[in-house]
Parts: sequence; C-alpha cells; structure tokens
Amino acid sequence: MKLQLLLTHIRQFVDLKEEDQTLLDTLVIERPFKKGELIVKSGDAARYLAYVNSGYTVTYFTDSAGNEHVVRFAAPGWWTGDVYSLGSEPVTPLTTRALCDGSLLLLPRTVHNQLLKDHPKFERYFRHLFQGALMRHQMLFVESRSLTAELRYLKFQNTFPGIEQFLPQKYIASYLGITPEFLSKLRRTLANSKA
Repeated sequence: MKLQLLLTHIRQFVDLKEEDQTLLDTLVIERPFKKGELIVKSGDAARYLAYVNSGYTVTYFTDSAGNEHVVRFAAPGWWTGDVYSLGSEPVTPLTTRALCDGSLLLLPRTVHNQLLKDHPKFERYFRHLFQGALMRHQMLFVESRSLTAELRYLKFQNTFPGIEQFLPQKYIASYLGITPEFLSKLRRTLANSKA
C-alpha cells in the first residue's frame, strides 16, 4: 500500500478511521523520482507538500554567486520541500533534488487547504507536524551557534543514518555551515580517534 508509511506517521498524532484512510488515498499523488532528478526547481510554482515514501532528497537555496546552501535533507517518513507551498507565494526560492531513486506522495496545496478546513483531525496532524518542524528549525539555529563542528557532524550522522552514501560532501558541509575541506579534516580526525 502506497500510504502505509504516511498512515503510520499520522497515527502518531491522531486516530484514523477507514474512511480517513480512503479519503487520503484519493487525495495524494504518487510520484517516483530518479537519482539526481530536480523534483522542484527554484522559480517553480509551489504547488505541493511532498512526503518522502522512499529514498532521500535535499532542499537548498542557490545564492547569486551560484553557491548552494542546504536547508534540509529528507529521509523516508519525512515531509520535504518548503513551506512556500502552504502560503500565498506563487513560486519557491528553493530547489529539491533526489539523492537516489525513490518516491514521493504529493498533496496539492489546494487539496491540503480543503483537508484542513473540512477534517479537524488532519488540521491537528499538520499543526503537530509544523510545530515540531519549527522547534527543529530553532534548535538547528541554536546548535549552529553553540555546538562545535564535530558535535554538529556527529548529530547529523545520528539524525540521518546512512544518508552520507548518497550525498556529495559539499551538501553535508553546507548543511553543517563548514567548508568541504574542513569536513574532510574532521572526518579524518574522527576516524583516527576511533582507530
């Protein structure tokens, strides 16, 4: 069943009846992706919330000099993309790229809005989801200013086990707020301390 992972996630916050599951099944769109594929490109219309059903994605902002600044990684069981799909902004400034083959469940913005209006249990689910995301975002900000690069890297490995095999080093370095060269040194130091 394409919704199994999503339903398990939703049930952590609200009870679902059979009719809720059936409704959700009619609303989401399954979308496979291939490694390296641009799922959403900066300047595209922000039309969907996206749930990672399998695979990994990275979402980043590209500055005027062409440097990519990682905003988020997403693993199976995580929502991805950006909150522009929820607001009145017509386009997104962010790009989401596939790190490996996988699939998404897309929830169109208009459908999401109607779901929240007509079904209070889904409003509760998304409220919990966005409160948690805001808290994680705030903690990431605090950690970027209070933890050493080594501790941030170890926390990254803990949060995203196994994702490094799919990532260019530049994405990890960007997410941690360090240079790729410093990340290489850090990895060598950690490897030597384990030996």
